[in-house]
Amino acid sequence: MKNPLAWLALVVVLAGAYAVYRWHEANAPATAPAVATAPAPPPAATDEAPKIAHPLPEPPPGAAPLPPLADSDAAAREALGRLFGSEALATFFNTDGAIRRFVATVDNLPRKSAAARLMPLRPVPGAFAVTGNPDAFAMTSQNPLRYRPYIVAMEGADAKRLVATYVQLYPLFQTAYQELGYPNGYFNDRLIEAIDDLLATPDVGSPRLAQPKVLYEFADPALEDRSAGQKIMLRMGTSNATRVKEKLHAIRRELVAAGPS
Repeated sequence: MKNPLAWLALVVVLAGAYAVYRWHEANAPATAPAVATAPAPPPAATDEAPKIAHPLPEPPPGAAPLPPLADSDAAAREALGRLFGSEALATFFNTDGAIRRFVATVDNLPRKSAAARLMPLRPVPGAFAVTGNPDAFAMTSQNPLRYRPYIVAMEGADAKRLVATYVQLYPLFQTAYQELGYPNGYFNDRLIEAIDDLLATPDVGSPRLAQPKVLYEFADPALEDRSAGQKIMLRMGTSNATRVKEKLHAIRRELVAAGPS
């Protein structure tokens, strides 16, 4: 394929929501201390063989060898530049350690927190804005518009081509996942788990916010207790979340269809 790292456009779907992940930090006073979110520790390694729910085919005989994971950054930047253009590349993406970033982000999205320093995308510029008063804060109607360029880029990615290229390069993702602390895990299963978690995000319109200290939170404890990925979906607004879910459904269908028949 002409764009051998086209899989990175999946980042726009799964981690494009990071554009809103730090919405509360944008409103924090300049003197507030930075809060670093560490990824949750992986489960203890075992010697058991992985129980694979969604297997992918092995590389066909004679397939071109893949580059080492440690040497993939230059190719990732080149491919992303072809896919999205140099301006979008500079605006949207963190390309150092791109495969590792993607794998770590996918692994963290179903957890309670996701490490901002590992995200593959840069935050959306501009300040997060709320309306109302301390008893009834809400996001303004203008906030979803700030994330629209990410959504448009996402919708321009063809799900079938993305998944076909992802399958072609799957050994790199699997290697990165094993390096992350899952020597017997199977990354494609984790990817589908992350997609399913995002798809399960409820549609709650414009949820009320609270500001118990410096940072904004969801006023409803049940929403605040949801996974990092689902809270990201809630923060991007209903219209954007609906469009992301449509693409996620398409990608999931192609992932399942890509398995051995």
